[in-house]
Amino acid sequence: MARPTVGIIGNTHLINDQYPAQAVGEHNISAVAEVTGALPLLVPALPSAADIPALLNTFDGFILPGGRPNVHPRFYGQEPTEAHGTFDENRDELVLPLIRAAVEHGTAILGICRGFQEFNVAFGGSLHPEIRDLPGRLNHRMPPDGTLEEKFEHRHVVSLSPGGVFARVFGADEVLVNSLHGQGIDEVGERIVVEGYAPDGTHEAIHVAGAPGFALAVQWHPEWRAGEDPVSRPLFEAFGAALCRQKELQVSRKAS
Repeated sequence: MARPTVGIIGNTHLINDQYPAQAVGEHNISAVAEVTGALPLLVPALPSAADIPALLNTFDGFILPGGRPNVHPRFYGQEPTEAHGTFDENRDELVLPLIRAAVEHGTAILGICRGFQEFNVAFGGSLHPEIRDLPGRLNHRMPPDGTLEEKFEHRHVVSLSPGGVFARVFGADEVLVNSLHGQGIDEVGERIVVEGYAPDGTHEAIHVAGAPGFALAVQWHPEWRAGEDPVSRPLFEAFGAALCRQKELQVSRKAS
């Protein structure tokens, strides 16, 4: 059987601050190739370049990675402010309906950081523009200084619902993770089940209720050295197992 294929959603990037391109972080690519065993392919975040039925027929799963631009607040009924930061509305236009379609289709889908926030917005939830401005909250943003290793180092624990989906994946009710985000969940979307919280109450791990396939998202960045991290590896292994099930199902459908 051929390797499963994973579409990693790209982010708009300017080469030399001028030439438009689509980019995917190499750690996302490595996590897919080395831990799940699937074939990673970039999906441009351009609605004009890909339609959702074609994407669902092409890929066994999708990763919605992090990205510096945020989900535009118009998608959850708010006006943009300076605190909302920059936007990539092409990605919003593609990914929000893709999430809903993938969930209904049973296609495996994993959200990371911005992808976590996209999960919530896709199902009618809203976002805080800046978590650190809320009373009692930690600063979850990427540290401004230091090496990549220092920026992605573990920063806080996440407490998980005992016996829940994530506790079963990790084999623990508490995990240690990195933290590199400014925004976070405000109103929880319909069908979104929260199973993980940071010590300050920030939402960190969610899944979609009633999804026939793998539909999980985390606020941290498990792609960073995923093959070595005791939390990241089982998450990508679980995603990989779901990809294989999806591939087998597709093969079975074609055979019949």
